[in-house]
Amino acid sequence: MNIVVCVKYVPDAQSDRGFNEDNTTNRDGVDGLLSELDEYAVEQALQIAEAGEGEVTVLTIGPADAADAIKKSLQMGADKGVHISDDAIAGSDAPATSLILAEAITKIGSPDLVLTGMASTDGTMGVVPAMLAERLGLPQVTYASELTIEDGTAKIRRDGDTASETIEASLPALVSVTDQINEPRYPSFKGIMAAKKKPVEQWSLSDLGVDAGRVGLANAWTAVESTTQRPPREQGTIVTDEGDGGSKLAEFLTTHKFV
Repeated sequence: MNIVVCVKYVPDAQSDRGFNEDNTTNRDGVDGLLSELDEYAVEQALQIAEAGEGEVTVLTIGPADAADAIKKSLQMGADKGVHISDDAIAGSDAPATSLILAEAITKIGSPDLVLTGMASTDGTMGVVPAMLAERLGLPQVTYASELTIEDGTAKIRRDGDTASETIEASLPALVSVTDQINEPRYPSFKGIMAAKKKPVEQWSLSDLGVDAGRVGLANAWTAVESTTQRPPREQGTIVTDEGDGGSKLAEFLTTHKFV
């Protein structure tokens, strides 16, 4: 089985981030990593491949540093990587991202299964999987908390607030997975060393036949008009317990409509 996993290189959520004068995200001095939600997709691909004969290709879009997302995936056990890097891509929105991914997957070859995370940890939009499936002409089964591949069919369990549902799609298909589907493995020393010898291809927009006029910040469907710095944290209220601390705390919570 040929599996392609789409992953994203994102800023560390624990880092302090700000905005540039043009309202784009300023990532200078901010560490990046493989999106944690994408690790579940990589792990699921590896489990499927290990259960039978399969090859896992990891695909990402981004600047040079985005190669770290592929590196982590290869260390986990993926077979090879593809890195789409082009200055014209900077600032691309979800429609442009799905376009680039679709063309890259077409160039890689016809996969039996395309896996993604449920959303990225920076944008948290969650729309790229559906857009990508539409561009590829594949059935989509999204937000999978459980995935079974059997007899040419992908079967998922999607958990809602009040019920769970089972959805099936014939392969090839696109599946997005949630953070409930598995527990991503840590790269072993053997995996780290093996990753150094695994192939990683780097492609530009021209390699994919994508017109630069269809991607990038200038061609995005949406724009950030303004940004405001988060106000500094104010000192909290101290409740002195003189035997009536519980009553004071309850009054404070009620007054501020916290309960």
